[in-house]
Amino acid sequence: MYRNYKLNELKMENIGEEVVLSGWVSKVRDLGHFTFIDLRDRYGITQILVNEEVSGKELFEEARKLKNEWVIKVTGKVAERSSKNKNIPTGDIEVEAKNIEILSRSKQLPFEIDETGNLNENMRLTYRYLDIRRPRMLNNIIKRNDMLFSIRKFMNENGFLDIDTPILAKATPEGARDFIVPSRINKGDFYALPQSPQLFKQILMVSGVDKYYQLAKCFRDEDLRADRQPEFTQLDFEMSFVEQEDILNVTESLAKQVFKDVTGIEITENFERMSYDDAMNFYGSDKPDLRFDMKLIDLSKETQNCGFGVFENAVKDGGSVKAIVAPNAEKFSRKYIKDLEDFVKTYFKAKGLAYIKINENGEINSPIAKFFTEEKLAEITQKLGIKNNEIALILADKYKIVHDGLGALRLKLGEELELINKDSFKFLWVVDFPMFEWSEEENRYKAQHHPFTSIKQEDRKYLDSNELDKIKTDSYDIVLNGYEIGGGSIRIHEEELQEKVFEKLGLSKEEQQDKFGFFLEVLKYGVPPHGGLAFGIDRWLMAMLKENSIKEVIPFPKTNKGQDLMTGAPAEIEENILAEDLRIKLLKVEE
Repeated sequence: MYRNYKLNELKMENIGEEVVLSGWVSKVRDLGHFTFIDLRDRYGITQILVNEEVSGKELFEEARKLKNEWVIKVTGKVAERSSKNKNIPTGDIEVEAKNIEILSRSKQLPFEIDETGNLNENMRLTYRYLDIRRPRMLNNIIKRNDMLFSIRKFMNENGFLDIDTPILAKATPEGARDFIVPSRINKGDFYALPQSPQLFKQILMVSGVDKYYQLAKCFRDEDLRADRQPEFTQLDFEMSFVEQEDILNVTESLAKQVFKDVTGIEITENFERMSYDDAMNFYGSDKPDLRFDMKLIDLSKETQNCGFGVFENAVKDGGSVKAIVAPNAEKFSRKYIKDLEDFVKTYFKAKGLAYIKINENGEINSPIAKFFTEEKLAEITQKLGIKNNEIALILADKYKIVHDGLGALRLKLGEELELINKDSFKFLWVVDFPMFEWSEEENRYKAQHHPFTSIKQEDRKYLDSNELDKIKTDSYDIVLNGYEIGGGSIRIHEEELQEKVFEKLGLSKEEQQDKFGFFLEVLKYGVPPHGGLAFGIDRWLMAMLKENSIKEVIPFPKTNKGQDLMTGAPAEIEENILAEDLRIKLLKVEE
């Protein structure tokens, strides 16, 4: 027997018992004639006492040689501690060792398990099995389990069926690049790893399943960042005979239950709702962080004939002039403002960043003030609502540049000026997304969510008049503290409407059949009105645990280059396997 108690279980009532414990050596403290060992497992820590007089010289000397992270088995008697530790559940007792067996030794660690500083990320990912031993990472893994258990419990109690869908599927255009898997049996043909189970869950509604859910592995070959991984987990669910309100109500109940089970915090109020247009106009983002204010202020009307060419031309060319007002103007030195300008120029292609600063004494400090009359400047500052010791940062450009730039600038200042209440959790529904968005790169319209999103009944007329930018959808994203943690829509269930949407996306009849022919065939066999939503499990958990990176809540994540440093994936495959089994030949292309 390796243990009859876990290392968080022994209490005062166990005093006098003979026990067997096993775990990792967390710390050894040699105090001359006494040696104390902190023995650790997943559940907690128990102090082991090795007393030279009681335990014997041989055991005492053996205990002094123990090293951190060795795995040992201890047999001994539970005793009351003379110096108690109120910070751990077993802090009232210790175990007087009678025998210690070394089960496994550890080589020198690349980092200490109890390290609390900023460890090198590559080192942590290379030795992820050691990283997970650290209390914070282990807690995140446990919280992930709590979250998944809570989800399954809620879904099963509410009549959803857990149904898995294929991992090897057909490549379909869904926004990001697919990961491709060659078929050995069908030479020259390829599977794609699913970006989501979207089509399969809709097909299950046609099958009459009525309520489906799945904790699904999904794959997207796209540029990585702090809240994105190439391989991730989604909670997907779909329901038949529902409208948007039905989906929102179920989702909100689920989110509140999971949030309570993971964080211990109960949310009683309904989630705020905001249209996509309002989110973009007031926050420059379709996933606004509502933990602080600082809305975008539209100055387009006030600046269309203001005398300053940059502003006038932006409005004349169909763009906009907008601003955000920030406090603590004394912190905005010329260098800091220049750094902010470089930020919006570099990442959002803005031409420049104007500002109007009001000092503590009420004086206006602005390089563009000279272009305005006193009356016009007063009109602009009144619209801004700017007060003493505040600064307005202004962008004048195309709609997308202005909103993307100011939206990012707002978040940057929220962090750097410490305006965000880190203890607050703000859920939000963003609804009524556009159906189509124009892609400058591809010179065509693309589906903003996906091409199976249902169009609002009153906007379907715009399909025929080709006013695609006016079309809104029955769609919704759920946002937590500025992170989009889930999204979904009511789906198209009419074959004719689905074909028309594909047509507006530039897909010919042949392309529709090639890419979605199987799905269009499904739509011919009696499709119930249906809709659903998908939660990004990793991103949702990251937000709940207040982590800054999605890697902190995934057991074995990839680097930002898509590499698994622990196993060495991705790796080369022998050319003869590629050539003989798969009929694939690699081309050598210079970078």
